[in-house]
Amino acid sequence: MKKHAFTLTCALLLSTFAAAHGGMEHIMGTVSALTGNSISVKATDGTTKIVGFDHDTKFLRGESTAAVGDLHVGDRVAIHAHKTGSDLHAAEVKIGSAAAKAATQK
Repeated sequence: MKKHAFTLTCALLLSTFAAAHGGMEHIMGTVSALTGNSISVKATDGTTKIVGFDHDTKFLRGESTAAVGDLHVGDRVAIHAHKTGSDLHAAEVKIGSAAAKAATQK
């Protein structure tokens, strides 16, 4: 009986974590290229990921609203993206602060 309760508890906890992420993939890294509808990010694991965006994508710098025009090659980003097949589409792009960027350039 205890074994079943433990298994059920673990399953509930794992489903809670999955729901907290909303089924999104998280990409953190540095912008290596920008096009009119995609961002190439050199991720912290060394891979390069291409993430699409559109007018529904939310851009933030800190807690403030930003725009795609505020994003530049070399900026550090954290992107929350929906994955459809092998494609990624950004729901939210958080642009790193200038202080973090300056610290990494030293």
